[in-house]
Amino acid sequence: MPAEIWPQPVLDLLATGGDRPVFCDGDRTVTAAQMSGLVCRIAAGLRAAGAGPGVGVALRLGVTAEAFATIIAAFAVGARVSGIRPDLPRTQLAHQLGDNALLVDDTRVAELAATIDHTTTLVAAGRPSDVARITWTSGSTGNPKGCAQTYAAMSAAWAPYPDRWPPAVADLATRLQRFLVFGSLSSQVMLEYAILALTAGGTLIADHSPGFPAMISRNRATASVITVGKLHQLVQDQRTDPTDLSSLRALLVSGSPLAPGRLAEALDVLGPVIFHGYGQTETGMITMLTPAEMLAVPATLASVGRPPPVTELSIRDADGQPATEGELFVRTPAQAAAYWADPAETADVFVDGWVRTRDLARLDNDGYLHLLGRIRDVIIVHANLVYAGPIERVLAADPMVAEAYVVGRPDDVTGEAVHAYLVPAAGRAPDAGRLRTLVAQALGEPSVPQTIQVIDRVPVGPSGKPDKRALARSSALMQARTLLAGPDASTG
Repeated sequence: MPAEIWPQPVLDLLATGGDRPVFCDGDRTVTAAQMSGLVCRIAAGLRAAGAGPGVGVALRLGVTAEAFATIIAAFAVGARVSGIRPDLPRTQLAHQLGDNALLVDDTRVAELAATIDHTTTLVAAGRPSDVARITWTSGSTGNPKGCAQTYAAMSAAWAPYPDRWPPAVADLATRLQRFLVFGSLSSQVMLEYAILALTAGGTLIADHSPGFPAMISRNRATASVITVGKLHQLVQDQRTDPTDLSSLRALLVSGSPLAPGRLAEALDVLGPVIFHGYGQTETGMITMLTPAEMLAVPATLASVGRPPPVTELSIRDADGQPATEGELFVRTPAQAAAYWADPAETADVFVDGWVRTRDLARLDNDGYLHLLGRIRDVIIVHANLVYAGPIERVLAADPMVAEAYVVGRPDDVTGEAVHAYLVPAAGRAPDAGRLRTLVAQALGEPSVPQTIQVIDRVPVGPSGKPDKRALARSSALMQARTLLAGPDASTG
């Protein structure tokens, strides 16, 4: 059992930080002492509103110092905390507030922050076995699910404890002096690395103006999180119209796998600042790959890094037996325990203390993890199981292609057929015939896309991850132009 309950290390850091700046938003700088006072007042306001152990608190907040203070305060009073997207449809909002959780938005935060409270020392009130956080998945494989993480699990995390940092994280921590935050501070990735930045002595930097490169340059930011699509755009922008990114020391690539060629290109254009990792909402970080590793051993570019010592990996075949290649199971001290109010899905994914990732993987002889595809991302062509991941990697390796996405659709002849969507590299025109040949040579005829379509950009879900379900549903709405169709194929 952890010696102290989350978020006690953060409360202590703020209470003892004095005049050290911890949050900057334009001309406004909030010190540790000021943030600590905010947390105390908001915690008192939450308690007065009925929040406490076992009570749900749903946060629909912007990116402000008050929002960060509210997140920490909600954990401090021991509530069950979840982040709510501002654009949720009414039915999904009702689902996520089904337990009559206390909904806190930015207006309510201003009221809570005005609470009169003379507390100077705040003690975390969470109960170890209580659910501390519900993190809603993106729904890329179906409806969003609520990953429930206990206070014991959150207390076992590495971010606020330097002595627990794996080597890759320790390297990253030195680069987080000015960590650019955006989107939602209550998201799993943003909160985890914000806490790491503060623990490492850094400052959180908010910027509400559009334009990712400009935000880095304008704020002299040293680090941030970036999706694969935005990374590719940043690389292209730096080639054609470069922005001053001399302050940048770390970009954490998040959301989806990054092709080795694109990773190498990003390192070449942006310098040794790319940290490529792999994780899931259910587990948190599973592996990480540092710039030093990629530059020293280029073969590691095809991997997603190595796990820290506290993370256990198990690769199993369809019968659940150990295998060289197969489904990846993960066990981490800070993993979720269940899906909120979903016992059937919980039983399928959380198995004997392990989390089924539903990803296919292998470990090489040096302990680097290689992702091979997603078990449920399968297309059945003439009774052959075809995995989308390997096809996407073959297509994305072509220099004419920036991003590649593969989906399956029903087909009267083959049962299902492979359909590919490509975002071309800047100024390039992919050669469909050559791409089909490359796929056939690498993976066999059943894997060859029946249609290949060029799109301007891939649709994304709420988390910023590519939404392949949207591709399959509504390609016409994305103004795609058909690049290739097989003799009997539909071009839709």
